[in-house]
Amino acid sequence: MMLLNPQSVSPKTLVSGEDNEDLDPEKIARRRRMAQTILLPILAIFFLGLMWEAYSHRPGVTLPGPVQTVTESWDYIAHPFFDHGANDVGLGWQLLSSLERVGTGYALAAFFGVAIGILLGKSVMAYRAFDPIFQVLRTIPPLAWLPLSLATFNRADPSAVFVIFITAIWPIIINTSVGVMRIPRDYENVAQVYRITGPRYFFRVLMPAASPYIFTGLRIAIGMAWLAIVAAEMLTGGVGIGFFIWDSWNSSKLPDIIVSVVYVGMVGLVLDRAVATLARVFGTRLD
Repeated sequence: MMLLNPQSVSPKTLVSGEDNEDLDPEKIARRRRMAQTILLPILAIFFLGLMWEAYSHRPGVTLPGPVQTVTESWDYIAHPFFDHGANDVGLGWQLLSSLERVGTGYALAAFFGVAIGILLGKSVMAYRAFDPIFQVLRTIPPLAWLPLSLATFNRADPSAVFVIFITAIWPIIINTSVGVMRIPRDYENVAQVYRITGPRYFFRVLMPAASPYIFTGLRIAIGMAWLAIVAAEMLTGGVGIGFFIWDSWNSSKLPDIIVSVVYVGMVGLVLDRAVATLARVFGTRLD
């Protein structure tokens, strides 16, 4: 057996931690933060689950506990993409249907919202003319638009898409217009001196300066759009996570509702993080 010669290990090596990474304070701190990031939420969920389970066993409480929820809704948890025909499909298909509507309405809101926001930000007259109207319209609850959209389109899908569009467009318009109005005057002067106009001005001056505001509006809008689609689908019917929740309530399937609500929250988190990632990526490229 080969023995390590103490003389072959220099004091510098021992101090620097080249042979023993665990002695590096920065790596230890980084691992501790990572462990806390993972373990603390798990512990919080565990204790909340215990409290929930204890509450569900109280007399007169009809809310199912986590054990009953997992047991009775295991098919939806383990097999989210099953398809038994008609409306008997897994939560994965329900979420995809809702995401399709959200994607369509959100894309339209992003396109028209950014365009209108740039117009309002660059034109004082347009801002004074339309801003009071937009401030009134943005305070209208999303579901208040649903009867009007159903009367207009006479179909559930375009009506739900319109509700998403009208819900998501206002934060995009407002944040974009504010971002354009707050472009530093020095940027505008340099653009005039070097005669930067048209597409070059748009991509070299306007977008880099206004992109933080634009992406803030886009991030707020995706959360509002996801909230609105769940409520809209409860009333329009068909396939979708909102309709599934309402149908489960009518069938007294509370465990299915709880599972679907967890799915809704997870998808909402993913959508928010996706837009935040796009903001970091494209914001860096624009800079």
